[in-house]
Amino acid sequence: MSTTIYHHAKVFTADPERRTAEAFAVTDGVFGAVGPYEEVRSHAGAEAIEVDLGGRFVSPGFIDSHTHLTTFGEALGKVQLRDCGDLDEILRRLADARRKNPDAPRILGAGWLFDAVGEQHPTASMIDAVLPDVPVYLDANDLHSVWVNSAALAEMGIDEHSPDPLGGKIARDAKGQATGMLYETAGRQYARTFLENSAAPEDHVRFLERAFQAYLESGVTGATDMALTEADVTAVQTLIARDGRLPFPITGHMLLEPTNSVQDDLAGIDSIVDLRQRTAAGSGSRWFRIAGVKFIMDGVIDACTATMRAPYANGTNCAPIWSADRIRPVAESADAAGLQIAMHAIGDRTSEIALEILEHCLRVNAPRPRRHRIEHLESVTDETISRIAAVGATASMQPVHCDPAILDNWVSVLGDERQEQGFPWRRIREAGIPITLGSDAPTAPHEPLPNLYIALTGGSSLVPSLPPYHPERAFSPAEALAALTSGGAYAGEMEGTSGAIRSGMHANFIVLDIDPLTAEPQELLETQVRSTYVLGEELHSGGVRGGA
Repeated sequence: MSTTIYHHAKVFTADPERRTAEAFAVTDGVFGAVGPYEEVRSHAGAEAIEVDLGGRFVSPGFIDSHTHLTTFGEALGKVQLRDCGDLDEILRRLADARRKNPDAPRILGAGWLFDAVGEQHPTASMIDAVLPDVPVYLDANDLHSVWVNSAALAEMGIDEHSPDPLGGKIARDAKGQATGMLYETAGRQYARTFLENSAAPEDHVRFLERAFQAYLESGVTGATDMALTEADVTAVQTLIARDGRLPFPITGHMLLEPTNSVQDDLAGIDSIVDLRQRTAAGSGSRWFRIAGVKFIMDGVIDACTATMRAPYANGTNCAPIWSADRIRPVAESADAAGLQIAMHAIGDRTSEIALEILEHCLRVNAPRPRRHRIEHLESVTDETISRIAAVGATASMQPVHCDPAILDNWVSVLGDERQEQGFPWRRIREAGIPITLGSDAPTAPHEPLPNLYIALTGGSSLVPSLPPYHPERAFSPAEALAALTSGGAYAGEMEGTSGAIRSGMHANFIVLDIDPLTAEPQELLETQVRSTYVLGEELHSGGVRGGA
């Protein structure tokens, strides 16, 4: 056995029994003694190697508890549109991308914001004005809509006869012709399925590799993928078969969208249960585990597709993608099978439905420990928060979703007191609800340090000069660090191995040059992760990823 002692450090352990320490030992990828240097030295033995960290800060590796790994890796190679301020800038970037790669079969973009397009709805003709001959697919920043041009509509075969899928909509003109916007399940089932089928298996592996590298460089040592498809699972398994491991362990929730048949939906649960069992029995189970099922219950506030208790400022509202009656038997089956249920619920009415379903599962299925999750919770009532606490669900939230730089449209479409009541972190903490903070990459920047900055300030990591959005909700540094580490481990059912620096846990940790517990939050935007360790092995150092 080989033991290394790391000392002369400020160690945030995320362990309630010993929140900070000055030294720790690692033996064969596992933490040993943690505490004062002399105590660790006496436990480690005379043969231990010593590493002086020069007073730097050490934390458990961050766990991104809500991400989309393959989609994120793919998005890193797309035309980046999040910082485009208007339609002209979006079109210029698309035209530039075409000039740089004139032989590309398609132009793919990501991250555009609704308010950048202006008062008008995005249309295919807007893109056709600069790129009429090559298919163009542009993911909205929230990934709940896809904006395409006429060439893309043609290659997907979308016309006046194409049906709207359950929970989705093809935007059409008065004659029924598609105009270029695919909302919710229409975007996933038409555009994303088409592009997924057009990509080769090796492309999906490359997307995963790109995502893992970006995460290691930003200090992430664990993740929960929150909408796995069969292609994603195949790519993960291919990577494990090739390398014998992943760069870091992940858990996953299989995406289940409603079909036209409850029986088909129930069969989908059976398929997930079967996949979970096969994955658990495989050689890569240490690195990849199917945790449960993901239900996308509604859309997003920015597109007015999240289901609200009262209409939006424009008088519209939107029905949920999964109604309470439709999801009830499906969620009951998932719960009975021991799957962890994760429900995307952004609108205040949708979070009520999510709680109704979890309460139903508790009533009808046998008592046992459960760790179901509700994702996002951007608009939620005090009564719903109390009910979340009562059922013991985890609140999975993403500070990067309320960066003031992208919040103008969110605020304007609500248009009343709800616009000042969003993202209620403090009320959720005060209710005693377990919280985990993820990124939802690629819908937002993936780096944990800017995410931490927003959690501490309510301010913008994209445009730091902007005033914060209700900073009174903010986390303390210790609360936020715990939510980004041990909170992610708890939500992902990994707390037996990850999320804390404690004897017997996997030695996944990071080294920073600043101490987030005491530094000015602004410094988080100006520093980078110095080192990232997985199972005691340094996989990232000084901006360069090491061998796996």
